[in-house]
Amino acid sequence: MNRSYLAALALLALGLGIWAGSSHSAPATGNDWTRFDWSPARTGAPTFSTGITSSNLELLHRQQVQLPGTADSSPIYLHAVQVGGATHDAFFVTTTYGKTVAVDAASGRILWTFTPPGYASWAGSPQITTATPVADPSRRFVYAASPGGAIYKLAVADGRAVWGVSITKLPSREKIAASLNYANGHVIATTGGYIGDAPPYQGHVAIVSAAGKVLHVWNSLCSNRRGLIVPSSCDASDSAIWGRAGAVVDPANGQLLVATGNGPWNGTTNWGDAVIRLDANATRIVGNYTPTNTDELDSTDADLGSTSPFLLGSGYVGQGGKDGKIRVLSVKRMAVAKAHKGGEVSVTSTPSGTDLFTAPAVVRTASGARVYAADNGGTAAYRLRDGHLAVVWRNGTGGTSPIVAGGLLYVYSPGGGLNVYTLTGRRVATLDCGAGHWNSPIVVDRRIALPEGNANDHLTTGVLDIWRLG
Repeated sequence: MNRSYLAALALLALGLGIWAGSSHSAPATGNDWTRFDWSPARTGAPTFSTGITSSNLELLHRQQVQLPGTADSSPIYLHAVQVGGATHDAFFVTTTYGKTVAVDAASGRILWTFTPPGYASWAGSPQITTATPVADPSRRFVYAASPGGAIYKLAVADGRAVWGVSITKLPSREKIAASLNYANGHVIATTGGYIGDAPPYQGHVAIVSAAGKVLHVWNSLCSNRRGLIVPSSCDASDSAIWGRAGAVVDPANGQLLVATGNGPWNGTTNWGDAVIRLDANATRIVGNYTPTNTDELDSTDADLGSTSPFLLGSGYVGQGGKDGKIRVLSVKRMAVAKAHKGGEVSVTSTPSGTDLFTAPAVVRTASGARVYAADNGGTAAYRLRDGHLAVVWRNGTGGTSPIVAGGLLYVYSPGGGLNVYTLTGRRVATLDCGAGHWNSPIVVDRRIALPEGNANDHLTTGVLDIWRLG
């Protein structure tokens, strides 16, 4: 392993926060939120102070920003960047039809809008993206997905596209649903299918260089084939990689974790309903897991990959599913040369025993990991002990992907309202906002940002809620 790669891993570990727990020693302003769930490891738990506490929540003021599309995802944020020749704190969101918008965080003014080529051909149709963009470490560019199957590198200064590159040969069937990630100098993107699972499509992981070249592709079906494939040329279909977090980066080694949805599994070339650990460049499998009832999951539309894996530390990985279960997996057991089924360390119920579509937030402290999860019927906190998740508290209010920030838990209810809890489960506020779908908040620099709306309504308008102190 060369020195530059070791240095990159060291920087990555500093930014992940999974091992830092809920420490808030960093200042309350001058922070960034560069991707979905804050870190490459998708912890959903930033380590900086947000400046927002249970005692000043009532002082927040909301502004609704009208967007040229629905952002059925989460925003990202860069502080003090140059846009249009001036310094701005800015939010960036990608709408369901691929428009990416920069919004001034202080005023709500739209600074620029990027419209991808082909926008008019799919606007208002079922062909969408629900991917959160990701910022380049230089803070001069953001990477965003479009329904046309391409990833674009956009200049923060003016929204200009530096390049665009396709990561699918059939964008009408292969959807970029999961959020983009960035590690080791590369953009990491995944594909899935559309509602109804119309074949042919395959879930795959694409590694794109900062220069706009597709470097590596791992296909979850016909995995013996390298590079992008024409979906109809593979004799198997589905196996979507569509969990909200997409590919999760392990800070210990830069390896990638993904979970697949319904599809055939044979343990050699087809990996439906499986958790897969790939090397950092997505060139080979270095670990795997699939439940013993993988065929049943496939036949009953109970995708294991309805959510992405989440890192628990202490040698464990968590994995939810549409079957209402959260499995704790052993990293050591997964890391075997051949495919295998079963072998979970433990299995527990999701908050209400229903489908888990969200990305849990994980806070790791000296006493162990705490997991905060929400499904359609409830929100719960779990404590990890010896490979088992024990419920600490639970309520009957559902939500999307939770965020733990500044010692508070933020959970958006798709029916409307952003619920704010103490980490002991006491609700301290509900911030007024409209209905949505996959949307989830970010909390940074004394501000909260949350998009509203549902991608499946096929609208070309939308709303970004911004709450500010002062």
